[in-house]
Amino acid sequence: MTTTATRPIGARPRAAIDAKTLRTDKWWIAPLLTVIGLTAWVAYATVRVFMHKYFWVENYHYLTPFYSPCVTDRCADAGAAEFGAILPNWWIIPDAAFSLPFLLLFRLTCYYYRKAYYRSFWMSPPACAVPDGHKTYSGETRFPLVFQNLHRYAFYAAGLISLINTWDAIKAMHSPGGFGLGLGNIILWINVLCLWAYTLSCHSCRHIVGGRLKHFSQHPLRYRFWTFVSKLNTRHMGLAWTTLATLAITDFYVMAVSAGWFNDLRFIG
Repeated sequence: MTTTATRPIGARPRAAIDAKTLRTDKWWIAPLLTVIGLTAWVAYATVRVFMHKYFWVENYHYLTPFYSPCVTDRCADAGAAEFGAILPNWWIIPDAAFSLPFLLLFRLTCYYYRKAYYRSFWMSPPACAVPDGHKTYSGETRFPLVFQNLHRYAFYAAGLISLINTWDAIKAMHSPGGFGLGLGNIILWINVLCLWAYTLSCHSCRHIVGGRLKHFSQHPLRYRFWTFVSKLNTRHMGLAWTTLATLAITDFYVMAVSAGWFNDLRFIG
């Protein structure tokens, strides 16, 4: 016996629409700008990471975050090996080989960045009310997207690296000539503060702080921190892009001073 689907009494039939989307606005601008922005940043960062020079200003102890912590023989030769030179100076090895993989994992698995590159690079979907660019969808249950579940663990590594960046900023206040303050110090500190804001605004951080608490009244300190993180979490997207900008600006400034393109603007020392 066969059955046929029937509509509820009084229900109207579904409209037959041939168009892929009825949106008439420029919905494609957002994913296009995301592709341009992320591609440009990745290209710049890749070039700088494998340039292997102009990463350290010895006079003021400025170290670019793209090379922190600096752990190759090149770092020892330049005087930037704060935590020791552990790796050889092969060009294929980044000078910050112990931090860059974890930072890349933290960004790739970030909840906001997933949305950004899913929509822009994978067209899955590119915008609301626009068809997905793929015929099938399996979520994040198969290789390689199953590794997105590592985000909560990458958060711990990102927190440790933020501590190292903070130490770099502190060390830069005490150069060989003594205490000093220059434009480079201000740029380093702005970058560190933005990195901390982005790291703490992470969804995993919010869950770790208070996600499993059943009674906030019994944990007042954790509740206050959870409230603070929750406020940061609402700005997670903006902080994600802001830190890309501060990282690039900080690196460019250190590179320019190290290369001798211009001198650091000094206020003290």
